[in-house]
Amino acid sequence: MRVSTAQFYYQNSQRLSEKQSGVNDQMKYISSGKRVLTAKDDAVSYGTLVGYKDELANIEKYQKNIIQAENRNQLQENSFANAELLMQQLKQLFIQANNGTLSDSDLSSLADLGEDIQSQMLDIANAKDETGGYVFAGYQIDKKPFNLQPDNSVTYVGDNGKRELQIAKSILVETNQPGDEAFQQVDNPIGDFSATYVNNNSGISVGRAVVATPSAYDPLTNPPDYKFVFTSATDLTVTDGGGATVFTTAAYVPGQTVAFNGVEVQISGNPLPGDEFDLTPDDSVGIFETIKSAIDWMNVGASPVNSQLHQVDYGEILDQIEAGLNHITTQRTESGVRLKMIETQKNNHLDSELYLSQGQSQIEDLDFAKAIAAFEQSQVALQAAQQTFIQIKGLSLFNYI
Repeated sequence: MRVSTAQFYYQNSQRLSEKQSGVNDQMKYISSGKRVLTAKDDAVSYGTLVGYKDELANIEKYQKNIIQAENRNQLQENSFANAELLMQQLKQLFIQANNGTLSDSDLSSLADLGEDIQSQMLDIANAKDETGGYVFAGYQIDKKPFNLQPDNSVTYVGDNGKRELQIAKSILVETNQPGDEAFQQVDNPIGDFSATYVNNNSGISVGRAVVATPSAYDPLTNPPDYKFVFTSATDLTVTDGGGATVFTTAAYVPGQTVAFNGVEVQISGNPLPGDEFDLTPDDSVGIFETIKSAIDWMNVGASPVNSQLHQVDYGEILDQIEAGLNHITTQRTESGVRLKMIETQKNNHLDSELYLSQGQSQIEDLDFAKAIAAFEQSQVALQAAQQTFIQIKGLSLFNYI
């Protein structure tokens, strides 16, 4: 069979190219340290590696979210810890203020300290995170959530939005607590209503006012506010917001629970003729509302117009302070619970990452001893092919004539 010069060169160049490609492939394996670089290296192993890499990439994303979620919840936990201390200080301050030996000047000084506590609490409620967004503003992170008004009240202009981050395949964790939930939705110590006493109150107080039977409570037919009027020590009449009588008795005794339209009200103290109070729906008392009430109570001074009513107000405000302190503690606990969940998930990811990395390594990592041996064999084969080509191309019949 005749082999033309062109065919000879073509065949040898193809063979040399294949040998050179084999050497280059071995160099890629050695330089990367990997046994499987593409699907053609090992189709089955390559498919498994894709799965490992996808899972590791997901864990990396979750770990980034975990760092952010951990920072945000740690900031909230610290904020509530500081708020807890402030409420404890307010409680001590308010108890100190209930001292008959204090003068107007003394009480005014204590009220000033109460305003300092209010200012510090506002700073906490308007805290910012590392991005400059307000922590307790719900979704309105660019808007200052709590604002002090001229009458010393505080308004909330945020919303009730809760932001979440995914820290695992099926686990979302909250990264904020909206301001209304954190500082406003404190359970009313009395229950579902707040009492407003008129100035001639002789010392009666509401210890409990709740909607005990929701199915019987009809605010449309008998709208609150409810007015309680004692025409004598035993005669009590209750009217609704429309003026209709909903309860009446001529045999009231101190401590009695008055029940009407699904509402139960427990009244303590010994009423006198003309004593009255109103009940308005109010199932929560905000932290800042309580602080303002405490400041206003101290600013009344040492000589209130009605000392008995002043003491009734004191008892209710102290209960609200205690409720506010418990609420802040609960919010702090919730942050702590989330931090614990985040820590647990972080450790789970670390364990999974170690397992996946080991599995990936077993499939993908190169056996350098075998790789170097294969590389040297490829080099020898290439060199042999090159030398053979050089020797053969120099052969000619004229060399033997």
